[in-house]
Amino acid sequence: MILLDTSVLIAALAGPRRSARALRRAIEQGERVVLATIVLYEWLRGPRRREELAAQEALFPRASAIAFGPAEAATAAGLHGAVSGARGREIDLAIAACAICRDARLWTLNVRDFDDVPGLELFTPA
Repeated sequence: MILLDTSVLIAALAGPRRSARALRRAIEQGERVVLATIVLYEWLRGPRRREELAAQEALFPRASAIAFGPAEAATAAGLHGAVSGARGREIDLAIAACAICRDARLWTLNVRDFDDVPGLELFTPA
């Protein structure tokens, strides 16, 4: 399973869609690609065009987003104490916790935001 970071979702569905081809390839190769509710929140709060929202809903329906629940909250809190410079990284740590709790790989374009998170496996497209 691959959990998308907001950076990939934006790069795949908005603007020049520079990550669209890689996302399509991952899905075609049978990867299960999912969103977490916290990623959905970041995506929805940005300036989104109607067609971008429609594409997101077609690929990753809101109703199927992985919830940030009690296990994720506890994991994120533990990560907060385990990484340096955690203050200001709360959303990133919450996203990482969603991936860790589901044994998912995290696909991000901001590798430096996550490369020090213990127990997190990052996904790199082929």
